[in-house]
Amino acid sequence: MRERTRLYVLIAAQFVVMLDTAVLNVALPTIGRALSMDPVATAWLLNAYFLVFGGCLLVAGRAADVFGRRRMFLIGAALMVAGAAIGLTSSTAATLIAARLVQAPGAAALSPAAMSMILASTDGQARARAMSAWGAASTVGGATGVAVGGLVTAALGWPAIFGLTGGVAALVLAFGFWLLPAGGPGPRRPFDGPGATLVTAAAFAIAFAVLSVPQQGWLSAPVLTAAVCSVILVGLLVIRERRAPDPLFPGTVMGSARVAVTLVVNLLGGAARIASFVLVAFLLQRVLRMEPGPAGMAMLPSSLIGFAVSVAVLPKLLARFGPERVVTAGCVSLTAAHLIFAAAAPGSSYAVQVLPGLALAAAGVALSFTPTTLILAREVSRRDAGVGSGLASASAQLGGMFGIAVFGAVDAAATATTGSAAGVSAAFIVAAAFAAGAGVLMVVQLRWDRRAIRVEHEIPASLLDRPARQAAAQ
Repeated sequence: MRERTRLYVLIAAQFVVMLDTAVLNVALPTIGRALSMDPVATAWLLNAYFLVFGGCLLVAGRAADVFGRRRMFLIGAALMVAGAAIGLTSSTAATLIAARLVQAPGAAALSPAAMSMILASTDGQARARAMSAWGAASTVGGATGVAVGGLVTAALGWPAIFGLTGGVAALVLAFGFWLLPAGGPGPRRPFDGPGATLVTAAAFAIAFAVLSVPQQGWLSAPVLTAAVCSVILVGLLVIRERRAPDPLFPGTVMGSARVAVTLVVNLLGGAARIASFVLVAFLLQRVLRMEPGPAGMAMLPSSLIGFAVSVAVLPKLLARFGPERVVTAGCVSLTAAHLIFAAAAPGSSYAVQVLPGLALAAAGVALSFTPTTLILAREVSRRDAGVGSGLASASAQLGGMFGIAVFGAVDAAATATTGSAAGVSAAFIVAAAFAAGAGVLMVVQLRWDRRAIRVEHEIPASLLDRPARQAAAQ
């Protein structure tokens, strides 16, 4: 019973991270008006959070492996509570942005620490069931954040959003302190400080470049400078990791083609999944002319369906078909959903045009997110579960940021020439292309795996037969 309760605490941690990530989206216009923020400042209220969150995920995952997962879990939850307290009492744009800058590293520490505790303590079907519940928490947390953010803002005002996330984070902190085992960091291991600095700087540079695109443009000086810096930093990181005695990323990760393909799939999938939240909100409000409150309620079926698929369907599919095939099915579902959304027009019926897309999108998110994490978890040892968790979260997060930048650019370009509805439709078509690309890559990976298995079975037999043939010839 106590083990199950601990699992619930770890799953609740992911729920509050995703809730905190999404809850502010619908309230942004209201916050901007209340604090007299211009559009650029309002956008950076979100961007500042994603910049720090995405930049800290990888190093926070490794820190959990080295310094202790429970310790990083509690530090992360405490920072989220502290940031929520600052946000609840904020009266200026500066203090509100400061609140998000405190919450972001907290979320970056909490999520990989919780995931790594699940990965390090489970195997086989138990791991598949636990990670399916984890995926359900991610889906429900994100969808609930979008829905509840609008309702809470309308009923109680935008500061109440921070009271909501802070209250849930405080419960996670209290139960985590009480229930999670107080084991130490394990065998003493050096922490690769230079590698951590380089990976954090590279992640910040990449995130800044992507997040700056909507305001600055793809070829602007800030975006190009950040992009060049990110390439240089990644190159220095690779050199450092090859020479470090205890590198930030284990050799099984740095030299694995499967890990590389899975990370690209997760990046493309992250972009496609974020469209299921952000672009659907645009569709409901800009194309179907819904107010924020009703639009939030209209997205609730996505949360319910995603939860049901994650908990009831996903573990069975993983057991029967394996994570690679399940990811492929999820990408097909996301592609179909985005194409349905792209066909919506002013006056379209919610029940006919939107609800089927929401069902497919919810299933696609559930089937594509968790299995990619399981694939990555297979490639790292239990002692490196934190960095594996960080890689899974960071690649999905970077994909989401990249998707928002690309979809925003496509939306703006199409809206300028053909109108708002066409802009949203064009963005959905690009999102469908991202999902399809991820699916194709996973199919290619499956073919490589089959070929490798055939070679593995054929070569030993031939080597064993060679001495017999040579003896017969003599």
